[in-house]
Amino acid sequence: MWKYYALLSALFAALTAILAKMGVKDINPDLATAIRTAVILLLTWGIVICSGRISDIKGVGLHTWGFLILSGIATGLSWLFYFKALQTGRVSRVAPIDKLSVVITIVLSFFLLKEPANTKVIIGGLLITAGSIVMLWK
Repeated sequence: MWKYYALLSALFAALTAILAKMGVKDINPDLATAIRTAVILLLTWGIVICSGRISDIKGVGLHTWGFLILSGIATGLSWLFYFKALQTGRVSRVAPIDKLSVVITIVLSFFLLKEPANTKVIIGGLLITAGSIVMLWK
């Protein structure tokens, strides 16, 4: 099932890039990020409340809170820089370079989470890196 979720994530990430490029055209990218974040906040809390999972918040430990807060900070910074890049760059070049995050994630998961890096993962990471380098050429 995770593969379907991952494909849906990729689809919506693609839509995010296109819609964000259209939306950030005439406003400050920081304001655009704030508007986008407010929508995400309303959407996700609405899902939590409607699914009856709001009471689960009591069971979230301090360790988990810390990592989720750090993840939120990283996400916010990623979005801010992404919107700034989209405002002046072509989405067809910005998005593939942004996907270097996949390669960085693979490397970090290997070192920090001790996840295995098999031949397919390494080759895939190298291909993504090569594609991003090609996108950086003028």
